[in-house]
Amino acid sequence: MPGKLTDTRLRSLRATGKVQKISDGNGLYIHVSQTGGKLWRIAYRFNGKQKTLSLGAYPALSLKEARVRLDEIKSLLAEGIDPGVQKKESKANVLAIAKKQAQTFETVAREWHAKKSSGLTPNYAKQVIQRLEAFVFPFLGNRPITELKAADFLSTFQKVEARGRIEMAHRLAQMCGQVMRYARIAGIVEIDVASGLTEALTPTPIRHHATITDPKEIGVLLRAIDDYSGSLVTQYALKIMPYVFVRSVELRGAVWEEIDLSAKTWTIPAIRMKMRRPHYVPLATQVVNLFQELREISQNGTLVFPSPFSASRYLTDMGLLVALRRMGYDKNTMTIHGFRSMASTLLNEQGYRPDVIEAQLAHGERNAVRAAYNHAEYLKERRNMMQAWADYLDTLRAAAGCLCNYYLMSRKETLSSTYNLSN
Repeated sequence: MPGKLTDTRLRSLRATGKVQKISDGNGLYIHVSQTGGKLWRIAYRFNGKQKTLSLGAYPALSLKEARVRLDEIKSLLAEGIDPGVQKKESKANVLAIAKKQAQTFETVAREWHAKKSSGLTPNYAKQVIQRLEAFVFPFLGNRPITELKAADFLSTFQKVEARGRIEMAHRLAQMCGQVMRYARIAGIVEIDVASGLTEALTPTPIRHHATITDPKEIGVLLRAIDDYSGSLVTQYALKIMPYVFVRSVELRGAVWEEIDLSAKTWTIPAIRMKMRRPHYVPLATQVVNLFQELREISQNGTLVFPSPFSASRYLTDMGLLVALRRMGYDKNTMTIHGFRSMASTLLNEQGYRPDVIEAQLAHGERNAVRAAYNHAEYLKERRNMMQAWADYLDTLRAAAGCLCNYYLMSRKETLSSTYNLSN
């Protein structure tokens, strides 16, 4: 049956300075505020408690629509559902959907990066966000992350690939995959649409870092480093590198507090290591002597290999590369990373256990417990290997003698016009 109210009466209601409640029946009533505002409300009982539910303002919500809502609420009550609780849940769902739609790929990517950055070196963390800013955000950054499809990501990566940046395209695919996995775990999206996209990209070319593995040529290289007439810091960095075969950035970023010369151990903290675990480098006697000489030269400095341009910054990778070029070694003959490849190749040929060599190269062991076990198990073996390796390099240097002079001069003549290098 129709209620007591009519549209004519509702329109005639005016403010009286007091709150008015005029019933339409069955709990539905119009609430007229002191200033004349009209709001539909329903009074009901649930589990023995009296409750009130607001429906909307009149005339935006008409009398007929208010009565339809009353019938819907009666149906909910008959099913044992509290309409007030359902309204809150529906509102929360609407807000959640709106929030998801408002979250762009860039906002989620920056959120992911902020959480991930604590586990990265500052330089690498900066590099990751700069790559996203340069190659991904201009195309996908402003788009709601929930609307993105696999084709959107693939199209973005292929733009980079078309410029010849194949490795960069693969790196971006990996980064975006991590962002989308984070979004899925965080409940922002239901599906990670960026996974597996590297399969649709051109395979990355296999890169081999140029290195020298012929013992005679290694001896000549060591002689050339000894004769290098450039910066003393650069010379010592190159002298030490063949003995320790750490990564270039790990060597160049060394600080004196990491090195215990009395214990013949260099402990590189996890924050400076690629695999985010501390790395122990046993120091052969020859390396200890080189560090002692360099310590005297550097006096009270913090960095072991400071830049010749600023004592607060360490030597650049380019500084080491230029030194190699001046010695006559082009990029197809020897690289800075080549010192690690040199050690790995020859030590394996000499019969050392691969696990021990890999541990000394700080190649990743994904199982943290096994990694710790390997450290304890291999440390003595690694120390013996490092001393034997240092002694071996010294024999190669001694055997090279003065034969290196003609060999290096021919290299320098070939490279001088290409790199415009002077002695």
